[in-house]
Amino acid sequence: MSKRKFTQEEIKEIVTKLEDIYTLRTFEDADPYRVLIRTILSQRTRDENTDNATRRLFNKYSTMKEILDAPIEEIEELVRPAGFYKVKTQRIKEVTKIIIEDYDKQVPDTMEELLELPGVGRKTANCVLVYAFFKDAIPVDVHVHRISNRLGLVSTKTPEETEEELCNIVPQKYWLPINDLMVQFGQTICKPINPEHSVCPLTEICAEYNNFKK
Repeated sequence: MSKRKFTQEEIKEIVTKLEDIYTLRTFEDADPYRVLIRTILSQRTRDENTDNATRRLFNKYSTMKEILDAPIEEIEELVRPAGFYKVKTQRIKEVTKIIIEDYDKQVPDTMEELLELPGVGRKTANCVLVYAFFKDAIPVDVHVHRISNRLGLVSTKTPEETEEELCNIVPQKYWLPINDLMVQFGQTICKPINPEHSVCPLTEICAEYNNFKK
C-alpha cells in the first residue's frame, strides 16, 4: 500500500474527531516518579494489569526510599499482575537507586538522560516527557504504531520509525494528546483484530478501510 500525503487539515480532523469521543486521561498527580514506574510496569502487558500493579506498589510503598529499601521479594509480589515481574522489579530497583543517588530524587526531564536509565526506551521516555512534564513528544506504543499505519499516516515497520515519521508530519500542537487519543481509540474501536468499522469516525480517510472496500 503506497502512503499518500495527509494534509494538515486531515490530521487536525483525526485529532478533533477522536477528541469528540474520548477524554484525555492523566496519571495520578502527574508525579514524574510514579509515571516512570507505571510506564516500566506497562511494558508487554495490558492497561488493567499495569493499573493493578501500580496501585498495589504505591499503596504499600509511597516514596522512592521505601521502594529502594523494600525486600525484592515483596516488590515482586506487588507488581506480579504486570507480568515479567522479576525483570520489572529489578528495573524498578535500579532506576530508583540511580534517581536517588545521581539525580537528587528528581526524575530527569530530557530524552537523553531518561534513555540512560536501565530498561527505559524511547516509548517509556516519551511517556514520562508527555505525562509527567507535559513536554511535546509522541510516545509510540502498539496502538499508535498500528493505527498510524492503518490510517496511512505512515508506512513503517517499527515504533521508532513511526515516531520519527509522526514527528515530521503531525503539527507539534497535537503531539501531547495524540498518544492518549490513539490508545483509547485502539482499545475500543480500532482493535488489533476485527476493528469496529461501523462506529469508526475515521473510515473516510482510513487507507486500510478504503483499500478493503475496493
